[in-house]
Amino acid sequence: MSATEIQKTRIINELRGFIRKLLQDPKILEQSLSIARQQLTEGNSPAAMARIANEISDTTSVHIPEDPAEHSDADKLFLDVLREVVQEEQALY
Repeated sequence: MSATEIQKTRIINELRGFIRKLLQDPKILEQSLSIARQQLTEGNSPAAMARIANEISDTTSVHIPEDPAEHSDADKLFLDVLREVVQEEQALY
């Protein structure tokens, strides 16, 4: 198996675990979106994204490392999708 395949497998496994958490506790999505909405009113800065990650970790069963340099690909993907959803919501208004 190549390094790329190993990396993809690792990301898929992490996402599977994350999706399992979401299915077990659907409130995680609601809380995460609420946090993102609050933090992204101040802009889409790396500091805002770090605050979102920290608050999600503090208030849900999802753990995202405090240091953005330690975010996994799945962490980054989740935060990016949260940002996109909030931005799309704001564009509707």
